[in-house]
Amino acid sequence: MALDSVNALPFSKSSPDRAAFGRLIVVSGPSGAGKSTIVNALADRHPFFFSISATTRTARPGETDGVEYHFVDRDEFVRMRDTGRLLEWAEYSGNLYGTPRAPVLERIAAGDDVLLDIEVMGAVQVKASFPEALTVFLTPPTLEELERRLRSRGDTSPEDIGRRRMNHVGQVVCGVHRRTQSSKDAHGERP
Repeated sequence: MALDSVNALPFSKSSPDRAAFGRLIVVSGPSGAGKSTIVNALADRHPFFFSISATTRTARPGETDGVEYHFVDRDEFVRMRDTGRLLEWAEYSGNLYGTPRAPVLERIAAGDDVLLDIEVMGAVQVKASFPEALTVFLTPPTLEELERRLRSRGDTSPEDIGRRRMNHVGQVVCGVHRRTQSSKDAHGERP
């Protein structure tokens, strides 16, 4: 079955054909919450298609286009967004990030589970388009731990750390997600 890259999946949640399709799994949380750790642990236990995001940020040393991200310029990203070729998108620290729609829909239609590792507002957009998506919001055990993780990366300015802390507090206080679990809890390190 061919999918239009702009339209939603060709079934409803109650469709008898639903079982033939894969699931959409969305892992989100602030930068430093432990998303990559959780996603890597999942990859060891369950096969899934990991969606590669598009971004306008410059590739870091060692990154390869089409592996870590699809690196595009701002004009191309805006065209993708404006023509419905992105499932979700957000601007973060001056760069645009988004999930190309077509590969996600094609893999789900083929019966593959698809995992997105995206920021929180992108997850909200996905959930609005795909209410049947499984969403997981990770949060670090404390704001101090979030800050420690961000500082340990060595590529995050103090101003950006402050912005990320405030974003995280706002997301949790506003109830972006109904249920949260600390990434430390997920590793079994807390009672």
